[in-house]
Amino acid sequence: MSSTDIEKKNLEAHVELCAVRYKNLESTLDALDKRMTAVEEHLIAIRECISQVGQNNKVPADAGDKQLISIGTTIVGVLIASIITLLVNYINKP
Repeated sequence: MSSTDIEKKNLEAHVELCAVRYKNLESTLDALDKRMTAVEEHLIAIRECISQVGQNNKVPADAGDKQLISIGTTIVGVLIASIITLLVNYINKP
């Protein structure tokens, strides 16, 4: 008998399985939060390094630096969008 069949026949089983599901979802969201925090810290460090390089050279950022920053920003945006898409699909999974 599958878990959904058990849940249809027994409310207590449904409540217990929902508790397990929510606990798993919460741990997944906590792990995602930790990873996003780490990504944010890395981005801050990268921004500071880029800022220091510009200050040390006392040369304004050229087109190559701006292009590199644009590419990095695009990659981060795509990663964040992918994570949000995966999270929405995980939440809406039947």
